Amino acid sequence: PESSDDLVRHVYFHCYHTKLKQWGLRALQSQSDVSHCQLDIQSRNIIPEIQENFLCLWEYCERSFDNPEWFYRHVEDHSFCLEYKAAGKENHVVLCGWKDCDCTFKGRCKLREHLRSHTQEKVVACPTCGGMFANNTKFFDHIRRQTALDQQRFQCSHCSKRFATERLARDHMRNHVNHYKCPLCDMTCPLPSSLRNHIRFRHSEERPFKCDYCDYSCKNLIDLRKHLDTHSKEPAYRCEFEACSFTARSLCSIKLHYRKVHEGDSEPRYKCHVCDKCFTRGNNLTVHLRKKHQFKWPSGHPRFRYKEHEDGYMRLQLVRYESVELTEQLL
Repeated sequence: PESSDDLVRHVYFHCYHTKLKQWGLRALQSQSDVSHCQLDIQSRNIIPEIQENFLCLWEYCERSFDNPEWFYRHVEDHSFCLEYKAAGKENHVVLCGWKDCDCTFKGRCKLREHLRSHTQEKVVACPTCGGMFANNTKFFDHIRRQTALDQQRFQCSHCSKRFATERLARDHMRNHVNHYKCPLCDMTCPLPSSLRNHIRFRHSEERPFKCDYCDYSCKNLIDLRKHLDTHSKEPAYRCEFEACSFTARSLCSIKLHYRKVHEGDSEPRYKCHVCDKCFTRGNNLTVHLRKKHQFKWPSGHPRFRYKEHEDGYMRLQLVRYESVELTEQLL
């Protein structure tokens, strides 16, 4: 940490994360039909990048917190204090008071669920890998996606991928449709938020995050924090494996070291979703998809994109592109 305040926030988040993992363990114990997570336990105590502070953006509030638990409970209290307002002759609703949000809800329960989209609050975590989730359903989905292939009875009609439940297959198939087309190029995106990110990263020259030690600037806080590691004389991460002295300046390097040295990961990690053939490099899988299966990427997309799945393999992200008109609000 760069300051004692950063350390305090970091430790508080560990407390919050540990509580969520305990909730996850209890949830698993209550579901006899759900097995345990099979993912690597090396990252079970890794917490996400923490913002400078937890700031409440409720109208006329703007209180700041170091402890995420206090912050989330504070925001929840706002929902209890709201009065219902008339919306038509017989209907009454509660309004979200978050900055620049005009959503309305029929009850406070739905409003509290909605507020998590503003605060990024999670309510449960996987006790094995540490992943955090917004509800138990998503947590159980995380584990069901690891179901053995012979138990995955529901198949996607677009890419033939299989799933343990019909709902998982249905949710997956929605990802095949990209509705939002960039007005500046042929790129299409599945969500307004991903379109905004595309425009910010591909078409904007603005770099608001600047390094205090050199002239470097970037477009997001994560990239800036990665860059700041290059100014540190001491390595930020150390391998936790017994009798190993390997150190690195990035978490990515530590994970790569762990897979290669301690897990013996010399197996190919890029897998074809059609025939399950594996490759050590993404461009080799690209050649295979184009020549063997006649896949083509659409206009506006310069290459195939691969996504790491929960079994550790990188597979093609498949989408069906449908252009629609955009409103100026998306920009």
